Amino acid sequence: MLGELSEIQIENLLKQQVVGRIACQAEGTTYIVPVNYVYDGTYIYGHSSIGKKIEMMRKNPEVCFEVDDIKSVFRWQSVIAWGRFEEIIDIKENEQAMQCLIHRIMPLSDNPTDHPSHGITESDSDVGTKVELIVYRIKVSKKTGRFENS
Repeated sequence: MLGELSEIQIENLLKQQVVGRIACQAEGTTYIVPVNYVYDGTYIYGHSSIGKKIEMMRKNPEVCFEVDDIKSVFRWQSVIAWGRFEEIIDIKENEQAMQCLIHRIMPLSDNPTDHPSHGITESDSDVGTKVELIVYRIKVSKKTGRFENS
Protein backbone atom coordinates (compact mmCIF):
# COMPACT_ATOMS: atom_id res chain seq x y z
CA MET A 1 0.00 0.00 0.00
CA LEU A 2 1.27 3.45 -0.92
CA GLY A 3 0.35 6.44 1.19
CA GLU A 4 1.19 9.86 2.53
CA LEU A 5 3.00 10.40 5.82
CA SER A 6 1.31 12.56 8.44
CA GLU A 7 2.99 15.75 9.67
CA ILE A 8 4.07 13.90 12.84
CA GLN A 9 5.55 11.04 10.79
CA ILE A 10 7.39 13.54 8.57
CA GLU A 11 8.87 15.30 11.62
CA ASN A 12 9.84 11.98 13.23
CA LEU A 13 11.61 10.73 10.11
CA LEU A 14 13.54 13.99 9.71
CA LYS A 15 14.62 13.87 13.37
CA GLN A 16 15.51 10.15 13.39
CA GLN A 17 17.77 10.00 10.36
CA VAL A 18 21.32 11.36 10.17
CA VAL A 19 22.05 11.10 6.44
CA GLY A 20 20.03 12.93 3.83
CA ARG A 21 20.57 14.36 0.36
CA ILE A 22 20.73 18.01 -0.63
CA ALA A 23 19.76 18.91 -4.18
CA CYS A 24 20.86 22.29 -5.44
CA GLN A 25 20.82 24.03 -8.80
CA ALA A 26 22.87 26.88 -10.23
CA GLU A 27 23.80 28.11 -13.68
CA GLY A 28 21.92 25.30 -15.43
CA THR A 29 23.49 22.48 -13.41
CA THR A 30 21.63 20.35 -10.89
CA TYR A 31 23.60 18.54 -8.18
CA ILE A 32 22.56 16.15 -5.42
CA VAL A 33 24.85 14.90 -2.67
CA PRO A 34 24.49 12.95 0.60
CA VAL A 35 25.21 14.83 3.82
CA ASN A 36 25.21 14.24 7.56
CA TYR A 37 22.67 16.45 9.25
CA VAL A 38 20.60 17.19 12.34
CA TYR A 39 17.05 18.59 12.28
CA ASP A 40 15.59 20.69 15.09
CA GLY A 41 12.03 21.10 13.84
CA THR A 42 12.76 24.33 11.95
CA TYR A 43 16.24 24.00 10.44
CA ILE A 44 18.32 21.24 8.89
CA TYR A 45 21.94 21.79 10.02
CA GLY A 46 25.00 20.55 8.19
CA HIS A 47 28.65 21.29 7.59
CA SER A 48 31.05 21.05 4.71
CA SER A 49 34.32 22.26 3.33
CA ILE A 50 34.24 24.52 0.30
CA GLY A 51 33.28 22.68 -2.86
CA LYS A 52 30.65 22.32 -5.56
CA LYS A 53 27.69 22.04 -3.14
CA ILE A 54 28.59 25.17 -1.14
CA GLU A 55 29.46 27.16 -4.26
CA MET A 56 26.14 26.26 -5.88
CA MET A 57 24.09 26.98 -2.74
CA ARG A 58 25.78 30.37 -2.40
CA LYS A 59 24.70 31.20 -5.96
CA ASN A 60 21.16 29.85 -5.53
CA PRO A 61 20.13 29.25 -1.90
CA GLU A 62 16.85 27.50 -2.80
CA VAL A 63 17.42 23.79 -2.15
CA CYS A 64 15.58 20.52 -1.82
CA PHE A 65 16.40 17.96 0.88
CA GLU A 66 15.48 14.27 0.86
CA VAL A 67 15.68 11.66 3.58
CA ASP A 68 14.39 8.11 3.70
CA ASP A 69 14.19 4.97 5.75
CA ILE A 70 14.28 1.90 3.52
CA LYS A 71 13.56 -1.46 5.11
CA SER A 72 12.97 -3.18 1.75
CA VAL A 73 11.88 -2.32 -1.78
CA PHE A 74 8.25 -2.64 -0.62
CA ARG A 75 8.63 -1.11 2.87
CA TRP A 76 9.99 2.40 3.06
CA GLN A 77 9.32 6.00 4.11
CA SER A 78 10.60 9.11 2.36
CA VAL A 79 10.44 12.85 3.08
CA ILE A 80 11.22 15.71 0.75
CA ALA A 81 11.67 19.18 2.20
CA TRP A 82 12.23 22.47 0.43
CA GLY A 83 14.02 25.38 1.98
CA ARG A 84 16.66 28.06 1.84
CA PHE A 85 20.37 27.61 2.50
CA GLU A 86 21.86 29.99 5.07
CA GLU A 87 25.53 30.02 5.93
CA ILE A 88 26.08 30.41 9.68
CA ILE A 89 28.58 33.18 10.23
CA ASP A 90 27.99 34.07 13.90
CA ILE A 91 30.68 32.27 15.95
CA LYS A 92 28.41 31.33 18.86
CA GLU A 93 25.66 30.06 16.56
CA ASN A 94 28.27 28.20 14.50
CA GLU A 95 29.62 26.46 17.61
CA GLN A 96 26.12 25.54 18.80
CA ALA A 97 25.25 24.03 15.42
CA MET A 98 28.49 22.01 15.35
CA GLN A 99 27.83 20.74 18.89
CA CYS A 100 24.37 19.57 17.82
CA LEU A 101 25.89 17.77 14.83
CA ILE A 102 28.63 16.19 16.95
CA HIS A 103 26.22 15.00 19.65
CA ARG A 104 23.87 13.53 17.05
CA ILE A 105 26.38 11.90 14.70
CA MET A 106 29.43 10.85 16.73
CA PRO A 107 27.64 8.27 18.94
CA LEU A 108 26.79 6.40 15.73
CA SER A 109 30.45 5.94 14.79
CA ASP A 110 31.90 2.45 15.10
CA ASN A 111 35.48 3.74 14.84
CA PRO A 112 37.01 5.25 18.01
CA THR A 113 39.49 7.28 15.93
CA ASP A 114 36.74 9.19 14.10
CA HIS A 115 36.62 12.90 14.81
CA PRO A 116 33.91 15.56 14.55
CA SER A 117 34.93 16.76 11.11
CA HIS A 118 34.31 13.17 9.91
CA GLY A 119 35.70 13.00 6.42
CA ILE A 120 36.35 16.69 5.82
CA THR A 121 39.86 16.68 7.29
CA GLU A 122 42.33 14.11 8.54
CA SER A 123 42.52 15.69 11.98
CA ASP A 124 40.58 18.23 14.01
CA SER A 125 43.57 20.60 13.98
CA ASP A 126 43.24 20.97 10.17
CA VAL A 127 39.92 22.82 10.59
CA GLY A 128 40.53 26.55 10.31
CA THR A 129 44.15 26.11 9.25
CA LYS A 130 44.22 23.82 6.22
CA VAL A 131 40.47 23.57 5.59
CA GLU A 132 37.67 26.11 5.98
CA LEU A 133 34.76 24.45 7.75
CA ILE A 134 31.42 25.89 6.66
CA VAL A 135 28.44 25.36 8.94
CA TYR A 136 25.05 25.98 7.37
CA ARG A 137 21.36 25.53 7.91
CA ILE A 138 18.38 25.10 5.67
CA LYS A 139 15.23 26.89 6.80
CA VAL A 140 12.52 24.42 5.87
CA SER A 141 9.51 26.01 4.18
CA LYS A 142 7.62 22.96 2.86
CA LYS A 143 7.64 19.21 3.52
CA THR A 144 5.95 16.18 2.06
CA GLY A 145 6.26 12.50 2.85
CA ARG A 146 5.27 9.19 1.30
CA PHE A 147 5.50 5.55 2.30
CA GLU A 148 5.01 2.05 1.00
CA ASN A 149 4.14 -0.80 3.32
CA SER A 150 3.16 -4.16 1.89
